[in-house]
Amino acid sequence: MKICRAVLAFVVVLAGCDTVPLERPPTRATIADSALPPVKTFGAPSPVDPQRSNVDMARDFLDLHFKLEGGTTLPTFTRFDAPITLRVTGKPASNLNSDLTNLLSRLQQEAGISIRRVNSGSANITIESVSRSEIRRALPRAACFVVPNVSSLAEYRRSKRRASTNWAQLRQRETLAIFIPNDVSPQEVRDCLHEELAQSIGPLNDLYRLPDSVFNDDNVHTVLTGFDMLILRATYAPELSTGMSRAQVAARLPAILTRYNPAGDALPSTALQESPREWISSIETALGPDVSTETRRRAANQAVTTAQKLGWQEHRRAFSHYILGRMIQSSDPVLAQRHFQTALRYLGQSPSTQLHRAQIVARMMAYDIARGQGSNALSFAEQSITAAAKFENAALLSTLMLLQAEALELTGDFEAAQAVRLDSLGWARYGFGSDWAVRSKVNEIAALRPNT
Repeated sequence: MKICRAVLAFVVVLAGCDTVPLERPPTRATIADSALPPVKTFGAPSPVDPQRSNVDMARDFLDLHFKLEGGTTLPTFTRFDAPITLRVTGKPASNLNSDLTNLLSRLQQEAGISIRRVNSGSANITIESVSRSEIRRALPRAACFVVPNVSSLAEYRRSKRRASTNWAQLRQRETLAIFIPNDVSPQEVRDCLHEELAQSIGPLNDLYRLPDSVFNDDNVHTVLTGFDMLILRATYAPELSTGMSRAQVAARLPAILTRYNPAGDALPSTALQESPREWISSIETALGPDVSTETRRRAANQAVTTAQKLGWQEHRRAFSHYILGRMIQSSDPVLAQRHFQTALRYLGQSPSTQLHRAQIVARMMAYDIARGQGSNALSFAEQSITAAAKFENAALLSTLMLLQAEALELTGDFEAAQAVRLDSLGWARYGFGSDWAVRSKVNEIAALRPNT
């Protein structure tokens, strides 16, 4: 299930910089009332191969398949044991068909899964496109979700309290339904497709220890990665079948991973610790709804404290500092910047953390621009823009480009600034959706600049 967490999205990336008077008319960069440029879309993907040993891959595979997010242990392995059919019902968003076609092609080519779309009759997987409000009525915190043993939202409402729709009771996969909103941005539609279809055919768990996966509740990666495709490819290896125990799957995994990921045999195990419930609860409270700002801030502080006590030196330590930095950005922007810098230090230069770094850089660029430090903001820009494009995050990409445009104007390069700003708009239309949302984002970022 994809949780709707606006605080993780870049719709509010600059909210912490409210020391700048946002009511000032952003005359320098206000978009003309004429039509915006066409929506831009990403080309062929370039997923990064997982950078971990097969020992760690096997552990991750088992924990993803034999546990649920709440900690429940699953007794048996499940997958589809025949070619998978898929259909779309409802009123799909304009980009759903093209993004679904691209996703199915990737699953076929990169993961070797036999999955195809059908246009009539029943199917193993039904993707029903409905309004966001219908999804919220069914599951209040969900942006989108998948349910076993139903084929429509109406059927789910009738069956939601039955054991057949409980993932913990699932023993075989035959019929599932995915519910995706049709009145959100193209990027959110696509992100829901990737996350929910991956869960419907693959692992049911999410693990915070995975830096390079959509199977992680940090919502950093929202497009299936090289790691995810390897997990899915192994899921459909001929040696495995529904009903196997954890021990039976574990016995077969080494040979499977050697075949599909030979480079992983030569890499040393890092054996990252499991994420303790104390830290997970702190993160969930810090990011969750229905709690006060002060409660969220205390939870973020506790997450940092727990990460320090555990001696973490990796992305989870960085994520803790990043969340705390966001929580205090409006009240103590200088301290927030120190937390962002600390987060970048723990992320290092690993290919698996490029997107994490880009998200933090957007915050740091906004801080520099608000203080008139254009050159400093530009020093972060290019590498982060490249990462956002590589991992197909159009909302982040357009935000970074708009920040880059403001930084260029601060340094006096007005022609380059205008070119970058115009180039960002097509990506903003994919990432943020409606014209008003795009214009709001441009004006919000333009308002960061100090009066000159």
